[in-house]
Amino acid sequence: MTFATILILAFSMSADAFAASISKGAELQKPSFRHAISIGLIFGTIETITPLLGWLAGVASQRFVQAWDHWAAFSILLVIGLHMVYSGLCKEDKIAQEKQTLWLLILTAIATSIDAMAVGASLAFIDANIIATSLAIGLATTVMASIGTLLGHQFGKYVSHWSELIGGIVLIGIGLGVLAEHTAFFN
Repeated sequence: MTFATILILAFSMSADAFAASISKGAELQKPSFRHAISIGLIFGTIETITPLLGWLAGVASQRFVQAWDHWAAFSILLVIGLHMVYSGLCKEDKIAQEKQTLWLLILTAIATSIDAMAVGASLAFIDANIIATSLAIGLATTVMASIGTLLGHQFGKYVSHWSELIGGIVLIGIGLGVLAEHTAFFN
């Protein structure tokens, strides 16, 4: 994977955390910069760990799927991308008013990082640099979740679904790129 691909993947993976952090920022009314960074770090740390866990699972199963690993990577990225597109199109404009707690933030971060775990598994099939990719995903998520928290009180109901929609489309594109690179299907 090229640096540009890693960067695009990282920001695609941060889209659902960005959407969730906009909601969190809207709940806080006017979050401080320190609070926004704290929320970003929670999302970013978990989003750094989950691709590594997925990659480990992918490596463990790699010998069983080597003949069709590129199809597995494509399928995982396609399903995640389509789910993100669907979620982006079906989001309600209402923002839930929930009490902010550390555990709720951690659970939200885990829920938004499940797709990164699946992407990590698919990266094991194409021998990607998982450390660089995980760190890029974590950093992008930290930045995007922090920005989303700060913007949440102003733009929460207008932009959260667009970020997830765009992130899903990008993941589908990366999946098609993996398929094109490893097969003669598109040649």
